Amino acid sequence: MSETPDSLTPYARSLGIEIADETGDAPILLLPFTSIAEGRPGVLHGGATSGLLETAGYAALRLELGRVGRDHRLKPINVTVQFLSAAKKRPTYALGRVTRAGRRNANIVVEAWQDDRTRPVATAVMNVLMTTPD
Repeated sequence: MSETPDSLTPYARSLGIEIADETGDAPILLLPFTSIAEGRPGVLHGGATSGLLETAGYAALRLELGRVGRDHRLKPINVTVQFLSAAKKRPTYALGRVTRAGRRNANIVVEAWQDDRTRPVATAVMNVLMTTPD
């Protein structure tokens, strides 16, 4: 199941998050810099950065579960964000990687970067509970 703009959450769409690339194992998401997501002048707000990271993590997990034919409701257990440097007035990208998807929980790591993918501006580690839909 591929991520589409309609599959992004209303929160993600309100920030302007979009899918930049779908050719890899998980979609690369893009958050254009706008005044909506600005924190202090010229810097991306930490909440917008966290929202991008979380959205990219869930996108990677949904895609992975879709590949193996699993349909689960996803509930966060823990999301830990590390801000490594201030995200400046430029587009920010994020990519999630599922490190483990068991029967009931999944672990995901996510990186966000701007100009250089090898120099992340923030990372996240996510632990997600997976329950069967009612």
